[in-house]
Amino acid sequence: MAQQFEDKFHRKFYYLRLSVTDVCNFKCTYCLPDGYKPSGNKNSSFLSLPEIKRIVTAFADCGTNKVRITGGEPSLRRDFPEIIETVANTPGIDKVATTTNGYRMANQVDTWRQAGLTNINVSVDSLDPRMFHQITGENKFHQVMSGIDKAFEVGFEQVKVNVVLMKDLNAGELPAFLHWIKNKPIQLRFIELMQTGEMDELFQKHHVSGVAIRNQLIADGWILKARGVNDGPAQVFVHADYLGEIGLIMPYEKNFCASCNRLRVSALGKLHMCLFGECGVELRDLLQEDSQEQELIARIQAQLANKSVSHFLQDGNSGSTPHLASIGG
Repeated sequence: MAQQFEDKFHRKFYYLRLSVTDVCNFKCTYCLPDGYKPSGNKNSSFLSLPEIKRIVTAFADCGTNKVRITGGEPSLRRDFPEIIETVANTPGIDKVATTTNGYRMANQVDTWRQAGLTNINVSVDSLDPRMFHQITGENKFHQVMSGIDKAFEVGFEQVKVNVVLMKDLNAGELPAFLHWIKNKPIQLRFIELMQTGEMDELFQKHHVSGVAIRNQLIADGWILKARGVNDGPAQVFVHADYLGEIGLIMPYEKNFCASCNRLRVSALGKLHMCLFGECGVELRDLLQEDSQEQELIARIQAQLANKSVSHFLQDGNSGSTPHLASIGG
């Protein structure tokens, strides 16, 4: 194995978030309120299967053991099952996850599981079909919920559900969400609304701090769970009376980045040190031949020397990220 990917702050990177498309068919208020708009470059195409294989192999050879396939909406790619299979068959990768809006799950999640998917996250921002429609721009609540049921049917032991809580929209639904997971093995992940380049006004209007939720959970007997080496950034809480769990993702909290263990590659083959970093580093020219792997690894390792100790969200600086779909959320 090549040298473990590590930055100058001695953070090791076990986790790759790999975007395979920036296209999404939902119009979530906090991400793509006006819907997907293609980038201006007509010659750009998303990473091919061979390119995906090369990037994942390089990461696996440097200690990465978890890959999350993201978008946009990754299931919009017709070869999504082949992408899962390619990642799952890479030596060294033992966790293959995806984040989806869930609208195709009822019909396709069995195929994804057979292809090698081990973990699944679904975005469900409201348990009220009308509010779900208002936030996502799509009247697909019942299809998404059927997809979650189907995931359990085909053998997933846990489904993670992502919720972006927003003041004056869905923030009052916390009791309903808690009731929902009482007897279901769902890890409910409350994600703080994050400020991006196109979302300043929305952020000011709807941001809810996760600290108040955490304080309420602790008061109600929820206990913090130990964090795994390739886990994402959530603080996960468990309760003796609940089958489900709760995760809090609070990027504005001090030291949020101290445990960073993940890197990102965009659907166009750019390496991003951070969701809120700058323009990214081109890798695609080194994804054309298997023989380029050592050069590819060297370029990634060189960039790790430039990874900042933290993002600067707390200072109101969201970097150059225009919206969350642009590099895979």
